[in-house]
This record gives sequence, structure tokens and C-alpha cells, in this order.
Amino acid sequence: VQLQASGGGLVQAGGSLKLSCQYSGRTYSGYVMGWFRQAPGKEREFVAVINRSGATTYYADSVKGRFTISRDNAKNTVYLQMNSLKPEDTAAYYCAAKDGWYLYTRPGNYAYWGQGTLVTVSS
Repeated sequence: VQLQASGGGLVQAGGSLKLSCQYSGRTYSGYVMGWFRQAPGKEREFVAVINRSGATTYYADSVKGRFTISRDNAKNTVYLQMNSLKPEDTAAYYCAAKDGWYLYTRPGNYAYWGQGTLVTVSS
């Protein structure tokens, strides 16, 4: 199972970015997919999660209403649309996958991780 995240970059506050995470390996639709982020000197934190079909999502309070997670199982890809970005959103963003059905928010519940893509929001 391999996850490849992309789409990070430098953006001004109030701007938008769309992250992508492509999966390769076992049947993609069999995994719950999550996005996490880690700022320098801080612990990795939950951002958003989506169930296997894409019908159910859950967000951290800090991004609710600004970020949208989605997936295209035919393309083996999960997305994170980030709008109204703030400087405090600056971090390395990681996609992750887990077996099962529950939408966990703890990093330790995820078995597979991508390499991270850096998002920098300037003020």
C-alpha cells in the first residue's frame, strides 16, 4: 500500500489549495482515508476523514466550513480542498489510510501514510 500526496505550495491568506493523494496497492475503496497535518514543533493533528464510499465525512473544528475532503474511487484518489486559508494552516499535510469502517481521528489508528506535502500560508 503506497500513498502519494501532492498539491502543496505557497499561498496568501484567504487563498485556496487542493491537495491530492493517490493510492496504489490493494483495493482502494476498502480503506477509510484521512488527512492530517503537522506544523514545525507540534504534534501531528487530525484534519479530515472520509468513509469508504465517500458518503460520510468528519472534520476538525479548526477547518470545518473551510476544508472539504472527497474521494474518487475510480481514480484511486482522495482530495482535500482548502479554502479561506489562514497562516495557522501552515504545515506538512499527510494522507493516511486504514482498514475497517470507523472514522478515527487519531494518527495511531492509521496503518498507511503518504510522504507529506508542505502548505505555507503567508499573511
